[in-house]
Amino acid sequence: MSESQTEMQNSTPQSQPRVETPSPTRTRRRWLAAIVLLAVFGGVFAYGIVSRMREYATVNAETLAMALPAVSVVSPQRSAPSQEIVLPGNVQPYITAPIYSRTQGYLKAWYIDIGARVKKGQLLAEIETPEVDQQLQQSRSNLATAEANLRLAEITKNRYQGLLRTNAVAQQDVDNAVGSYNANKSIVEAGQANVKQLETLQSFEKIYAPFDGTITARNTDIGDLIASGSSGGVKTDLFHIAQPGKLRVYVNVPEEYSQAAAPGLTAELTLAEFPDRRFPGKLVRTAEAINSTTRTLLAEVDVDNPTGQLLSGSYAEVHFKLPRQISTFVVPVETLLFRSQGLQVAVVHDGTVLLVPVMPGHDFGDQIEIVSGLKGNESVIVNPPDSILSGQKVQVASPPPAGGTP
Repeated sequence: MSESQTEMQNSTPQSQPRVETPSPTRTRRRWLAAIVLLAVFGGVFAYGIVSRMREYATVNAETLAMALPAVSVVSPQRSAPSQEIVLPGNVQPYITAPIYSRTQGYLKAWYIDIGARVKKGQLLAEIETPEVDQQLQQSRSNLATAEANLRLAEITKNRYQGLLRTNAVAQQDVDNAVGSYNANKSIVEAGQANVKQLETLQSFEKIYAPFDGTITARNTDIGDLIASGSSGGVKTDLFHIAQPGKLRVYVNVPEEYSQAAAPGLTAELTLAEFPDRRFPGKLVRTAEAINSTTRTLLAEVDVDNPTGQLLSGSYAEVHFKLPRQISTFVVPVETLLFRSQGLQVAVVHDGTVLLVPVMPGHDFGDQIEIVSGLKGNESVIVNPPDSILSGQKVQVASPPPAGGTP
């Protein structure tokens, strides 16, 4: 075989490789795998983006929240329907009187000293009045002379009137006799009045108690010169007498409570010497006028004191329970803002500050009464900064604590 034939055999088709064509099923599987792989990578990528966006939003919200000032708030507390006020009171006896002398002289004797209980008409002291005694004796002598002249004038008058019927005397003589009688009669009446006056002055030598009570002062002693109350000199009361069975307690009520302090209101007294006791009383009358100097209303509280254990002149604290005329609220004093516009409080509503003007009432120290401006459902900021403004955004740091009434 020649070389050309050999090459032709080697170049026959049997020596060429066989190429296979892919099936449609295998192609679809490859595409599905590629799509799934792409979806997985896309999901992971989207999750990462969403997570980053959420973290960014959270950080942004926290940053904004931290940028808002945090405030603490309280809720206004409604005040009680009645309010107790404590006022200083001056305890005085129901009846008290200084006892003066109505005549001049020297004290002869005294029979009652301080602390003694006396009855009406009981003898307290005696005064020697020699001048009055002499004047009374002289006045009685003058009266006796005037009465003798009157009797003589009466006899003369009757005699002349009898002689006039027989025309034995002139009418002029009768008229003179009648005139002399009338003049002597007037002199007698004046003398009787003078004697009665001096007898009255002499009766003032004895000093009597004007009513039942207790002697609280004795300002004289035996031998003292006593000046009468009607003289122009210095007058000295001999005794002081008081009736302690019932006491008057005078209280100055502030003007803001004057309308509630009406007669009939009950009261209670406390005294330092009786720390665990309260004595009941009743407001019986007021002055019905405000004192322009103190801006207070003078009120009188009567207290029964049958045993006399309460001493007149004592200092007492008077407790009144006054009904409130309007419903008010109580807030801590730390919530107040003192601005040129007046007294205000800062209220939080939907995260926004509102400055509300208020009118204060009674100051309880750490709390203050608000008469108007609040409704009771507000959240009032405690210790608001001076720079706080209406419309400012804030966040509440804690829920409103439950406050208490004073």
